[in-house]
Amino acid sequence: MQELELYGTSACHLCELAEAMLAEILVDETDWQIELIDIADNDDTLERYALKIPLLKCVVDGRELSWPFDKLRIRQFVGEGQ
Repeated sequence: MQELELYGTSACHLCELAEAMLAEILVDETDWQIELIDIADNDDTLERYALKIPLLKCVVDGRELSWPFDKLRIRQFVGEGQ
C-alpha cells in the first residue's frame, strides 16, 4: 500500500490539476491511499509548503514531489518508493 499526501489549498488551479491527475491514475491503482492536505488549516504547514504546492509526499519515507509534475512522473515517484 502506497500512502501519499497531496498538499494544496482551495482555489488553487494547479492543485486542482494535480488532484485530477491523481484521480485518473487511481482508477487503475487499488493499492494507493491518498490524503488531501489543505495547507491553510495549519500555520506550520502553510509556512513550509506555501510556495511548493501542489506537492505530493510519500508518508513512509518522506520523499516529496513538487510541481510541476505529470501522470508519468507521479507513477515514477510512486515506483521509487517500492
